[in-house]
Amino acid sequence: MSDHLAGGYDLVVFDLDGVVFLIDKPIPGAAEAVERLRSDGTPIAYATNNASRRSADVAALLTGMGVSAAPAEVLTSAGASAALLAERLPAGAPVLVVGAEALRAEVRDAGLVPVASAEDEPVAVVQGYGPEVGWKILSEAALAVRAGATWIATNTDRTLPSPRGPLPGNGSLVAVLRTALDRDPDVVVGKPQPGLFTTAATLSKAERPLVVGDRLDTDIEGAVRAGMDSLLVLTGVSGPADLLAAPPERRPTYVAADLSGLFRPSDEARLLGSGTEAGGWRVARSGDRAVLEGAGEPVDALRLLCALTWDGVSFAAVEAGSPEAGGLLEAWSA
Repeated sequence: MSDHLAGGYDLVVFDLDGVVFLIDKPIPGAAEAVERLRSDGTPIAYATNNASRRSADVAALLTGMGVSAAPAEVLTSAGASAALLAERLPAGAPVLVVGAEALRAEVRDAGLVPVASAEDEPVAVVQGYGPEVGWKILSEAALAVRAGATWIATNTDRTLPSPRGPLPGNGSLVAVLRTALDRDPDVVVGKPQPGLFTTAATLSKAERPLVVGDRLDTDIEGAVRAGMDSLLVLTGVSGPADLLAAPPERRPTYVAADLSGLFRPSDEARLLGSGTEAGGWRVARSGDRAVLEGAGEPVDALRLLCALTWDGVSFAAVEAGSPEAGGLLEAWSA
């Protein structure tokens, strides 16, 4: 067993947006983390809910950013959705596609016929993120579903991370149809469903995979459903306040500020401990109240506070016992 976190696993499955890059720029340290894993002989996979690119395109994008990737290492919700449709429908069946050209190409390569109108009598609607998705195609999708077409969503991520802040994701577009149709999709393919993670593990013949993500509601919940350990990195959507309030089904095994946490001792990132000190921080609990004092890396204080809030102490009942603690508590309650 290695002395660093990643060394205890035989596959690392990365989410992309918010973990490896933001829109079109790599997150600092991502390329170095991937190369270190490769030099250590640890297999890598990438699993993304974003249905706007195909696996080869994602691999090319990563490589262009300096993050090594092969198409076979990339699993997308677009590819998984098309594969599911191909299992359920006869070859040549018409499918109304809401999303980017990548999703249409996946549907076409699966032996189905992409269409854009309810008048083409599609037997299914597949909906994924696309920056050009608008009222017209959403209206056609609503008409098709009302006429009996199966409705499949590649994912229901409410937002996408960006350097300017969270932007509307496919879940927001799915919500438009959900409101118009007054019902949920028949199938949601991507995370938090475990399929992308279990497929990655099967392809790599991994027995002990680790999922790395930035979203509690997709990456981490998907890992929990798959029975896999997970690392939350604080470079994307979910922040400290979200983690402190996370229900059991969205609690990661580890938390780190960024991907460098993969190469620190696992005990320095583990969340399920019950200690009262970590990295210069201390907590003292008295009933349903607690005091945080000391100073150090914010993520170490976060680990201590998660042990408290997950055990029933309200975050609002945590007081500061040092100026540094006061600054953190104020920032995390904003």
